Amino acid sequence: MAKAKLTRFVIHLVLIVLGLGMFLPFYWMLSTAVKTPVESLRFPPTLIPEQWRFSNFIEIFREIPLHRYFLNTLFVALMVLIGVMFTSLLAAYAFARFRFWGRELVFMVFLALMMIPLPVYLVPSYMILYKLGWIDTYLALIVPWTVNIFSIFLLRQHIKTIPQDLFDAAQIDGCGSFRTLWQVVVPLSKPVLVTIAIFDIISSWNSFFWPLIVTHSESIRPLQVGLAYFSREYSTNYPLLMAASTLAVLPLIVLYFFAQKQIIQSYARAGLKE
Repeated sequence: MAKAKLTRFVIHLVLIVLGLGMFLPFYWMLSTAVKTPVESLRFPPTLIPEQWRFSNFIEIFREIPLHRYFLNTLFVALMVLIGVMFTSLLAAYAFARFRFWGRELVFMVFLALMMIPLPVYLVPSYMILYKLGWIDTYLALIVPWTVNIFSIFLLRQHIKTIPQDLFDAAQIDGCGSFRTLWQVVVPLSKPVLVTIAIFDIISSWNSFFWPLIVTHSESIRPLQVGLAYFSREYSTNYPLLMAASTLAVLPLIVLYFFAQKQIIQSYARAGLKE
């Protein structure tokens, strides 16, 4: 009994230390965001700000068009999300329910494409968008990311767990493929769809490399690229940079706390099937 308590104590102690280690960067960001520029450069650094300067969160909007970056990022994230939902539902339903020649081979090829890193297809993708005249437009930020193979995989695994009896009942009631998808599959796939939506929004929100390559104008610049330009121009003004970073990550943190249960459930369900 004593050994079990000691083991539990050591495990909890290690978890607390790891948790504090993960929380420390966030605390440094938050504390620096409300410091003065002089205090932020002081060494050794102060853990608790001597002078709380919340006006940094207002001043950052005067220095850069942060609201514009937020709107651009939100618009791109929503458009990509709509595209991913549309393509993923159709593709996953086809791979899970329809029987056609080469189905498993095509699906394996799809999964193999997930292993290809972005730098490999960056130049060909850029040349295609350049030929289409989409460089420095919202189309370049949205269209290439409206198909997500991981989302297709996650949905396919879930659809395969839906009992055949429900599809038979829908067919007896006269439902076609699209009606079955909309009235049977979609309502039963809400946890997975929520997970896909969360991952997709997080991915679009944090996207940096691709928008940096395909955008030049400040008017369509997303949040992460805007912060990178701001960091380059105001590299020593850490309070404003941390204030902007805090505002940038705040929506994602709130989103995760509201939907973490659905994320865990969907990952567990996807891992149990094949």
